[in-house]
Amino acid sequence: MFQLTNFKPTTQISKKERFFNTKISKSILLGFAITCLSQYEAKAQFTLTGQVRPRVEVRAGQGTLQQEGDKAAIFTSQRTRLSAGYSGYRFKLFTTLQDVRVWGQDASTINRTTTEANNGILLHEAWAEISLVDTLSTIQNLSVKAGRQEIAYDDQKVLGSLDWLQQGRRHDAIILKYANKGWIADIGAAFNQNKELNTGTVYNGTNPAYGAGTNGIGTMYKSFQYAYIGKKFFFGDLSFLFFKDDFNKYTNVTSGTPPVTVKVNGEGVWSRNTTGIYYNVNATRKLNFMGSYYYQGGRDKDGRSLNANLFSITSTYQIGRKLFIGPGVDYLSGDDGTKTVTADSKNNRFDPLYGTPHKFWGSMDYFYAANGFGKQGLLNYFFKIKYNAKDNLTLALDVHGFESANTLSNGAGGELNSYLGTELDLTVKYNLTKIINLEAGYSFMQATNSMASAAVKNVANADLSPQFAYIMLNIKPNFLAKK
Repeated sequence: MFQLTNFKPTTQISKKERFFNTKISKSILLGFAITCLSQYEAKAQFTLTGQVRPRVEVRAGQGTLQQEGDKAAIFTSQRTRLSAGYSGYRFKLFTTLQDVRVWGQDASTINRTTTEANNGILLHEAWAEISLVDTLSTIQNLSVKAGRQEIAYDDQKVLGSLDWLQQGRRHDAIILKYANKGWIADIGAAFNQNKELNTGTVYNGTNPAYGAGTNGIGTMYKSFQYAYIGKKFFFGDLSFLFFKDDFNKYTNVTSGTPPVTVKVNGEGVWSRNTTGIYYNVNATRKLNFMGSYYYQGGRDKDGRSLNANLFSITSTYQIGRKLFIGPGVDYLSGDDGTKTVTADSKNNRFDPLYGTPHKFWGSMDYFYAANGFGKQGLLNYFFKIKYNAKDNLTLALDVHGFESANTLSNGAGGELNSYLGTELDLTVKYNLTKIINLEAGYSFMQATNSMASAAVKNVANADLSPQFAYIMLNIKPNFLAKK
């Protein structure tokens, strides 16, 4: 029979033995703590990246038509970013400091007035994401992301980061994020205010530090709420979006001699609702279809009733290994130009929210960019060609035919030709290394008299052959990457 012959009760352990037992226990606990800390540090990750992106542009009618005899504008703008991120157990932090300037915009020596007027430094992103599930959960992701962040979905037609614009686009928002087994579901909200207040929630929406939406809207939303659901299938992607943005109500007050009308903000909001679907389907191994449909209702920023829609379809066919071609069409509804617009009339003009117009409606940014182009909507017929000459060299040519989606008025009771112009966009991209990219582009438009009319661009004696060219260097280093 087995016996513990050397066993001593605790009361009989000597001081010397007790000392050694305690020392051993502490060593074990210390070793366990070090092991846990090492595992935690292994999971934690710090990132530090940057971007320097100077771009030289030659504008001879970019954005809007210029008059005959006007000289072209040449300038260099530059985006500089420094991004730091840290991920640990069940959380992530990320910030991006950004500076956007035009070369020569500031004095070469210290000048207080100039520096303040042209200050382009801002915090582009600053967010935290907290996981609501641990690493053992069967759910891929369930988290809350709060702070200043980019919001982009699908092809970025209505919600995008607007990367072409040097300052980009971001939102101060909170998002509940879910992802599992190919499903994605996000619920987000934002609530803007000009400053800390003791009473009321009036928001003027004109803070110059915040970029407004597309379509020359000229004001920032008071708040928004949205829901996005997407699913990846074996044949492609399908998603649904509901987005409601709210604009502070206001009234126009006229007083004085001579009379002056002033916009006075008040309590309450007008809400605009945008609902739609997006699809990206591989019909065959070489044929792809991508498109979307969105409906816009509710009230616009001026309180007018909305009834507008967007329809888009793009096809891409692969020829061989390097060549991709395909036609497509975009339709964005608008108002009848022959009818007088009043405060009580319905608004049929679709606004593509906070998307990326430069990507879809021509590199010359005549439509749905910061400057307006009329209220009659847009038909965009296009044909795209992309050729991957080498692994690091891509050539692209886009041809657009632009037409008003509704009747254009000549201002004298008659109608104008609805065709606005034809645009050609040529782009060359060359990757010198993995972090150094060169991009150059040239655009030419043959515009019509309708484009120059008061109903669209309103430019007298216009040059109907505008041009635009640029060359851009993009360097995006990862400062902590292993060499």
